Amino acid sequence: MPLIPEEPQIHESAQGPRATPATGRTAPNPRPVPGPRPGPRPVPGPRAVPGPRSSATPRPGHPGRGPARPAPPERSQAPAERPAAVPQETPAEPQLQLIPASADGALDAADEAVDLLLDSGRAPGDILVLTTGEQHPWAAHELSFGENSYWEQHDTGEDVFFADASALDRAKARPVVVVALNGGDADSAASVLPAARKQAGALLVVCGDPQRVNSVLGAGV
Repeated sequence: MPLIPEEPQIHESAQGPRATPATGRTAPNPRPVPGPRPGPRPVPGPRAVPGPRSSATPRPGHPGRGPARPAPPERSQAPAERPAAVPQETPAEPQLQLIPASADGALDAADEAVDLLLDSGRAPGDILVLTTGEQHPWAAHELSFGENSYWEQHDTGEDVFFADASALDRAKARPVVVVALNGGDADSAASVLPAARKQAGALLVVCGDPQRVNSVLGAGV
């Protein structure tokens, strides 16, 4: 039996040289090599900034309605403030102070009250002392020189002034009034104390029977 020669095996890894185009075939044309890239595009220059509009040039109004009218000014929504009412001041009543004393000791109690007031810093011209019974020794002494000189010292207002309660209408008001209930009839306190409270600007001191004083001025004394 005749032997068939074996065909040589070609492995994929053993590739031969590339075949050259046969004679008579046209080789493909090579692709054109790109030339140099064109330069950068020119940057446009800055645009001209328009200037401000002339205020003299009027804006056109609405057609058929004439020139435009200016807008009305805005009204404030806040109501107008009204001035606050000034409260009327009511005169404050003076402070009341009661010094218990009998009719015989009321004058001495009044002198002690005056000394305490002066020691506390009260000016002598701030104090007026009234008596319902016997005159204070100072008042009796000054009246011996005449009423004119006596009341001149009152009008000057430089010292403590002692007067009879019956002369309360002539005596001027002072910051402190001291009343000595050292006598008089039963109605003397009822007439003197309310008037003395009006004459006292800051303090009313009453030297006398507490029950009698409270019945006239009230239990708050």
